[in-house]
Amino acid sequence: MRIATIIVRVLLGLMFLFASCFYFFGPPPPTPPDGSLKTFTEGLMASGYLMNLVKSLELICGLSFVIGRFVPLANLVILPISVNIFMTHAMVAPEGLPIAIGVLVANLFLIYAYRSHYTAVFAAK
Repeated sequence: MRIATIIVRVLLGLMFLFASCFYFFGPPPPTPPDGSLKTFTEGLMASGYLMNLVKSLELICGLSFVIGRFVPLANLVILPISVNIFMTHAMVAPEGLPIAIGVLVANLFLIYAYRSHYTAVFAAK
């Protein structure tokens, strides 16, 4: 279980690192999204959705996963982003659904693997 946790943690971290670095430093996408994904993206941008903040959190959590520091905290910070990625692909752009499922399952696996760190959160006082 320990080796599987390390492998999943590093792969998830690298995935978030590459996605955020590509967003900040990579070239613009060759073709803009079309159809309902374009409408969804335009709606996010029009609403003032802070994509730079989301990508910064992905970068920080990705680094945390790769170096193995503050992993339980990074799990909780990245969970809403993972759920958002999954829901976006499940509802709007199903062609990316396999990767989105992988991200969500990997995040949930890591939360399960680090479950001992969350006992104080769920303790009744």
